[in-house]
Amino acid sequence: MTVPTTPPLAQVAQQASRRAPGPAALSAFVADLAAVLPPDRYTTSPAARVAASRDYAHLSPLLAAVLPEHPADVVARPGTTDELAALLRLAHTHGVPVVPRGRGTGNYGQAVPLAGGLVVDLTRADRILEVGDGWIHAQAGATFVALEAAARATGQEIAMLPSTVGSTIGGFLAGGAGGLGSIEHGWLWDGFVHALDVLGCPPREPRRVTGAACLPYLHAYGVTGVIATATVALSPARDWTALQASFPDWASAVAAGRELLHLAPAPRLVSLDEPALVATYPPDPAMPAGRHSLRAVVDTRTVDAAMRAVTGHGGHVEAVTPEAVGYLSTLSFNHVTLRARKTRPDLCHLQVGGEPLTADPDAVRACLPGAMLHLDGLRTFLDPADPPRGRGFGGLLLSEFRDADTLYLGVERLRALGVHVIDPHTWLLGGPALPAVRSAASAVDPDGLLNPGKLPPEPSA
Repeated sequence: MTVPTTPPLAQVAQQASRRAPGPAALSAFVADLAAVLPPDRYTTSPAARVAASRDYAHLSPLLAAVLPEHPADVVARPGTTDELAALLRLAHTHGVPVVPRGRGTGNYGQAVPLAGGLVVDLTRADRILEVGDGWIHAQAGATFVALEAAARATGQEIAMLPSTVGSTIGGFLAGGAGGLGSIEHGWLWDGFVHALDVLGCPPREPRRVTGAACLPYLHAYGVTGVIATATVALSPARDWTALQASFPDWASAVAAGRELLHLAPAPRLVSLDEPALVATYPPDPAMPAGRHSLRAVVDTRTVDAAMRAVTGHGGHVEAVTPEAVGYLSTLSFNHVTLRARKTRPDLCHLQVGGEPLTADPDAVRACLPGAMLHLDGLRTFLDPADPPRGRGFGGLLLSEFRDADTLYLGVERLRALGVHVIDPHTWLLGGPALPAVRSAASAVDPDGLLNPGKLPPEPSA
């Protein structure tokens, strides 16, 4: 069978660990921190170091098995771009690796240090700097809760946001991809990011990049520089409400979901689950047992049309409640894996897309033991080099985890069916943007101190 990741992650982790600072370098670095930050904004406390060295990689049984027990040596919390630059300058002077961190809500080990060193916790740098017509400019540590509130105060809203709304803008840009609003507005690299201020190692003046020049810094885990501030897209504010419906079969739920995707104005979210997956969630009268669940966050002006789409495809409207908008976001995207594994810790997940998810779901499920499908509406392209292909569904395939061979044999079968699979069980960067990421990383981080071990080794000649 085809091996999933070359070289193996354990080997990559071992190689990265060689970048760990020696005792003398680390001691000198800590001693010099007093000239950079007040003493209450950096720590070598064991508990703080461990807490800042974890994210949601435990959702993957493969990652959980190979992530090293090598927490950060120091955690620092800068509040300004100048303080961030001073930290990076000091780290470069002493050869200390640097891992940038938001809220640690990523799922791939993005914020897990593989060589110890310094974790830069950016949550203190949380100011909203300016709001304009169609954009908002904020420090990297600003949360989406704060961003949305600031945008709403001007009659606007964030064009696209993660299902974990407590995440920071910097963390999302460095480690995320899409979320609520992706049906209409696409992905991170689809014009959502207007500008970034990025610091390398060693830092010079903050590097201001705009438009397409932002792409190498998105979903790059900080290897191309630490995002200090970001300017991202806003759209006119809408009045949203939550709709929950149920269906007797998958085909009917999918047909109704497709109709919802093309409402005007577009929904912010459309999600579908089959009954076996619904059974892993806490009981909810609006998700009756034994039925397929469709959930949507729709513009209030389209509620009647949405309800007609549900009933027209044989479904039943279970609830229409504005108060449930936030709740429905926690039943979307990879939040589903988090919820399902609380009930079924034997589960693992794959990120999947493609027509077979809706056209031949039984064949898709047959690829892995006990497989269950979750779908989210989105702009159906994942490659920034591809043109938009309209609105459709991608999602998750959750299955029993037996061993890596079973999982990756299932991946081969899925790809043979025409399913697009993104492997969530690796921390290595990849995809069509990888050459540009490598180029940017070598320019801003010539000594390889930014999040070492996250770029795959260069292929052999």
